[in-house]
Amino acid sequence: MKNSSIKIHPISSSDQESPIKKEVGQLSLDIFQTDEEIILLAPIAGVEREDVRISVTDDVLVIRGERSQKFKVEEDDYYTKECFWGNFSRSIVLPLEADTKKISATFEKNVLEIHIPKTEVQKTQIIKIKNKTKK
Repeated sequence: MKNSSIKIHPISSSDQESPIKKEVGQLSLDIFQTDEEIILLAPIAGVEREDVRISVTDDVLVIRGERSQKFKVEEDDYYTKECFWGNFSRSIVLPLEADTKKISATFEKNVLEIHIPKTEVQKTQIIKIKNKTKK
């Protein structure tokens, strides 16, 4: 499978939670950093690139999708059920130095890879307080 880019979408009103709650699985993530960027890795078996949606608002990154099951199986027919099928979601609060305007994502060999460049965090500036001169 080719390395293919995933589009990052701003959250719209249609992305908001519906009043009817569906069961949603939580996506497993590895998150680490280098000097230049924050990297998220998520193994997502059973989905196509088009079935994953990534959005960012302010400092919150949201990954959503749906893992479709190939077989229709009644609950009583399972011996073991360890895999989650259906909707999944994961929200991550990003650190201050994350440059959310330059996020990129790829999906290759069923692993979602998100790269978030870091910005230079502004250094604290000390302000010297002067005595007010009388006129």
